[in-house]
Amino acid sequence: MKRFAGSIALASAIAVTGCSTINPYTGEKQTSKATSGAAIGAVAGALIGIATSDSAKERKERALAGAGIGAVTGGGVGYYMDVQEAKLRQKLEGAGVSVTRDGENIILNMPGNLTFATDSTDVKPSFDPVLEAVAEVLKEYKSTMIQVAGHTDSTGGDRYNLLLSQQRAQAVSNKLSAFGVEQVRLDPVGFGETQPIASNSSASGREQNRRVELTLLPYTK
Repeated sequence: MKRFAGSIALASAIAVTGCSTINPYTGEKQTSKATSGAAIGAVAGALIGIATSDSAKERKERALAGAGIGAVTGGGVGYYMDVQEAKLRQKLEGAGVSVTRDGENIILNMPGNLTFATDSTDVKPSFDPVLEAVAEVLKEYKSTMIQVAGHTDSTGGDRYNLLLSQQRAQAVSNKLSAFGVEQVRLDPVGFGETQPIASNSSASGREQNRRVELTLLPYTK
């Protein structure tokens, strides 16, 4: 049976590896283990929609098949994601969005200061070209599933932060859909303040935690 990113074991494997990241400001390659924990949560969250029961998987698979979306097979997965990663790095150079490769998954970290105004759930018009560029690649690589995860810092109440993160994830998902990415491939989810990648005790840390992450997962058999 086809599976979303293979299995939960893939998420476990991420825990013991660092992430290869291109700094969006310097263009230099760097290793960030801080994002690895967040990646685990993102991958696990992306599995929720179709891995909770056999019937859920079957419904998802039928929807994907109905949209003409097939799985990537066997040894072709790595190359499929390699080429996709290279195109995303090229498209997003200088955009302020980091591209992280973790196993067979690709994570796009979109800082909150670029995507949304304070307390707003409307994507900034200035960020539309970035999302359109991402959508261009995603439309070419249709066997890629996308979790759109919203994250906040710890300022404010838990419920407020959770709702804000959910609404922002949905807003980004809606934009990608408007730019032509099939809705069945998109899984918007909000994590509130539960998955920080930096300390909330400093302004710079809180700024890093306010983000939307796109986790791209190959749809495999």
